Amino acid sequence: MTDNTATAASNRAVLHGMLIALLGFFVFSTHDAFVKTLGDYSVFQIIFFAMLFGYVPFSLAQLTDSRQISLRPVNPWLVFLRALLMVGSACFAFLSFSMLPMVQVYVLLFLTPAIISLLAIPVLGERIHVFRWSMILLGLFGVVVVLRPSPDSLNIGHLTGLLAAFCSAGASIISRKIGQLETSATLILSPLLLNIIVTGSLLYFVYKPMPLADLALMFLIGVMGLMGQLCVLKAYRNAPATVVAPMQYSQLVWAIIYGALFFNDGVDAFVIVGSLITMLSGILMVWRESRVSQHRPILRTRNVRAVLSAPLPSFEWDKLRKPKRSKQNSR
Repeated sequence: MTDNTATAASNRAVLHGMLIALLGFFVFSTHDAFVKTLGDYSVFQIIFFAMLFGYVPFSLAQLTDSRQISLRPVNPWLVFLRALLMVGSACFAFLSFSMLPMVQVYVLLFLTPAIISLLAIPVLGERIHVFRWSMILLGLFGVVVVLRPSPDSLNIGHLTGLLAAFCSAGASIISRKIGQLETSATLILSPLLLNIIVTGSLLYFVYKPMPLADLALMFLIGVMGLMGQLCVLKAYRNAPATVVAPMQYSQLVWAIIYGALFFNDGVDAFVIVGSLITMLSGILMVWRESRVSQHRPILRTRNVRAVLSAPLPSFEWDKLRKPKRSKQNSR
């Protein structure tokens, strides 16, 4: 009876985690739709206020919960490179949202797990077997089906979306490499400070006066970024990564809906089929990573959209799934 009760409680926790993840990625999708409506403003202005209103208090709240407060990096150049890549990922992603239909941006961003797998070969010593190669190629095929690339159909927005995916993958790989050596404070503050310095410096040149309604919308973007991140973190505390990580592909559904309702984006069979292929590739890759990868770079990334906040260091990730059990064992 006790085992049945424990199993039922575990199943409820998994279901709760999955629903919270779906909510978080819905919030992220709505966040991106709002970003797209502010296309008249520079991405640097949008990111600066998003950081100011949302991620700054979130990051400071994370630091208050951290037991390790040292700010001196063990690997200063890698910490700086990771922060620079995270800033680049945010800027490129926001640029891409301002120029492309949301679903096209998402299929490009969802190339991140495939890029992580490729980068993990030289950096983490990973080996890619036939199954993972097949999923990488399947994901690329899904992107091609959605975009149907031609000299006339591709523009700078596709390049910035691809660069955002590469930057996000590079930052994730570095996080896996240095996560056990650096403190949470270092990993959280370095991209935060660099984001503020870069976008704040450029704000002088690109700032455009904002009516109260647009300022309120930028505030909402910052708050929604915070809400989405908190939902994803809570989801990972309740359910395994193999359940939570695939939920990010629900953003493709919201991208199609928002694009059709608010941005007059055309939705045809190619977009739907290509999105489904991309989703299948990513879900199977996450499933495979959970069983064969020593470093689990995709699962520990949490989600490819959290480009403005720090991934959990490895020593925190290992404690994340079952904090209560660990506490009981310590007694």
